[in-house]
Amino acid sequence: METLRQRLAEQQGRHQGGSKWIGTAGTSPFGAYGYNPEGVRIGQDQSRHQRAVKVWDRREFRNLDGDAEIGTRTIKLALRRLRRWAREGAAEELDLDGTIRATAAQGWLDVQTRPERRNAVKVLLLLDIGGSMDPHVKVMEDLFSAAKAEFRHLEVFYFHNCIYEGLWRDNRRRWDAQTPTWDLIRTYGTDWRVIVVGDAAMSPYEITHPGGANEHWNPEAGEVWLRRLRAQWPHHLWINPVAETDWTYSRSTAMIREIFEGRMVPMTLDGLTRGTRELR
Repeated sequence: METLRQRLAEQQGRHQGGSKWIGTAGTSPFGAYGYNPEGVRIGQDQSRHQRAVKVWDRREFRNLDGDAEIGTRTIKLALRRLRRWAREGAAEELDLDGTIRATAAQGWLDVQTRPERRNAVKVLLLLDIGGSMDPHVKVMEDLFSAAKAEFRHLEVFYFHNCIYEGLWRDNRRRWDAQTPTWDLIRTYGTDWRVIVVGDAAMSPYEITHPGGANEHWNPEAGEVWLRRLRAQWPHHLWINPVAETDWTYSRSTAMIREIFEGRMVPMTLDGLTRGTRELR
């Protein structure tokens, strides 16, 4: 970043190609439409190589559509395995089996009731949004819709790339209406299930270093917050929309998988089945 500030002070005009100045194409670490293994992407709408350490641009993310039509029932069927039913409330539901047993024993109609069955599992859903997650928006919306339909107790927050000191509910207000991550830790007890959804593809610095975040200065490294999340909620899972065979191409994916002690599954029927088994 210090080198970038010097380049801005020294550069006099537009540049294309080359390996030093801020411009387009070439191999310079500053600019757009070129290639550098670690650089600052400036003014490019979409990532090409997913190698940027920082992004210097104002990007707008949109909220996922929780009412999106689901083309397949597989996600809902997989999530349904996680549901844990509990008896709660007043005895308002007819207990048919109990009524039959009581009637047979008494010799007259003896109606039995029981508390209504409700889905008692509580899920905290943390969704990575924007950047390299853009190609996965459709399947993310399918998962979001399925979760809304299946879980009575569901809280949803967004983050970008890695979890740091703040998350948000509305992407239109992600800079001025963030919820401190500490507030989530204090508010939601250890009985909540935490599901993180993201491709885990980012610069390793975003996980290992303070100040490594893509869009802001983070006082503490992403790994610190991920370990706090794991410690607060023992029932946790990371769902990755990228094919499992491609995880080896991203160093950051391996790092997050290690932090989550292997609890990362692909967004497939088999992956979701394995994941819900872990959460249960």
